[in-house]
This record gives sequence, structure tokens and C-alpha cells, in this order.
Amino acid sequence: MGWFGGRNKDAGSTATIEAPAPAGTTAGLPAVPGYLTGTWTIDATHSEISFTVRHMAVSKVRGRLGSVSGEIVTGEDPAGSSVTAEIDVTTITTFNEQRDGHLKSGDFFAVETHPSASFRSTSLTHDGDDFVLTGDLTLKGVTKPVTLRVEVSGFGPDAYGGTRVGFSARGTVNRRDFGVEFDARLDNGGLVVSDKVELELDVEAVLNA
Repeated sequence: MGWFGGRNKDAGSTATIEAPAPAGTTAGLPAVPGYLTGTWTIDATHSEISFTVRHMAVSKVRGRLGSVSGEIVTGEDPAGSSVTAEIDVTTITTFNEQRDGHLKSGDFFAVETHPSASFRSTSLTHDGDDFVLTGDLTLKGVTKPVTLRVEVSGFGPDAYGGTRVGFSARGTVNRRDFGVEFDARLDNGGLVVSDKVELELDVEAVLNA
């Protein structure tokens, strides 16, 4: 997919592409070094979705949203590529058993009735040095569009005779948009848990044979 381009300082966002274009180029995106077309399976063992949220307005709590699986398709036109992913929310952790139990309750993610979340990409654009991936995130039964700024680590062979790709992404969501409405307040009226949640993804995928 076109977001497998990372930051290509040589190509730049204003590069002119002449026909016939090499693989991994399109009129709206810069060339993608080492770009390969195909279908890729997300390697859950080497992929992670982490989050950061402010606590009592003075500190941050960090955790992992859960194990992730899914598929990436890189097309001849990178901008037409796609990603689908499933997240096991029951494995959410902040490395504190009591807090994790609260996060899994109805106050937050209600994992008994909504054990998984999903993401489906809808578009890819290019903004300066960043690739911008937009898609639909479904969490706690609510589907909303989210935007991720993506950078690619690269394509390359692995130690088992296969081929891999890696990328990182960042985005911000409002938890209340997804029905996570825990509303405990401090004496000064501030939130115990902020509405804004910062997401960070590190994903590795294996090219299907």
C-alpha cells in the first residue's frame, strides 16, 4: 500500500513521475523504495498497538490495546492498496492488574460484550513527508473514521526465506466518540482520565507465498 513509502527525501512530495512509472509510484505519491505488490499477513508476534492517556492531568498512563492480526494488500497503484485488522481487546494491558480489570469493565471497553475491535482502511493521501491513512475504526460497537500518519521502516527478506515489511503509525482519538464515557472528576472539575487518547502502532507483516 502507498503508505509503505516512509519518508523519501530523495523523491520528495513534488517529484514528477513519467510513464511508464516503476512499481510503487503513482501520480499523488512519491516513489516507494523496494516496493512490492502482494498480500501480506500481519505478524501478531511482532506487532503492537499502544496507547497513552493523561491521568489526573499530571501524568500519563501507557498500555497496549491488545494483540493484532489482519491483512495488507499492496497494489500496482500504492494509493489503491488496503489494510484490514482485528484487535483482541480482551488482552488490553497497562501492566497493572487492578487497572486492567477496570478497563475491561463496562466503564471502559466492556470486553465481555465487545471482545474485539477492527480497522478497515478507506483512503490514502500524502501530506508533506507523511503518508496519511484514513479508515474506519470499530470499537465497543461504534464505528468512526480515524486518521493515522504513517512511516514505513522498509521491505526486506527475513531469516526464514520470506519477505517482510514494517511500518509505524500515530494518531489521536476521542474515547467518548466510541462510547467510552467514564466521567470521574477531580475536585477542580478536571477529568481523572482524559478524553484524548494517543495511539501508536508498530506493525510487521509477512508476504504470502
